[in-house]
Amino acid sequence: MRPCGAKLLGHYAYYGITGNYRALARLYWWVRATWYRWLSRRSRARLSWDRFLRLCQQRYPLPRPTVVHSVYRAANP
Repeated sequence: MRPCGAKLLGHYAYYGITGNYRALARLYWWVRATWYRWLSRRSRARLSWDRFLRLCQQRYPLPRPTVVHSVYRAANP
């Protein structure tokens, strides 16, 4: 797992509760957009969004947001 993926998994594990999926999805979108901007600045030829998405899917996949903890699950007594 790459460092960015590990950071996202840790964030999802801590904040991934029922009702917080939209915030996790926003974070996922923000990380991808920021990563795209950083990679685009590194080269003279601007990186296209389609090429970036292929790169993300094939070589460096980021973990999708998931709800880990459910508030509806009964606590074990």
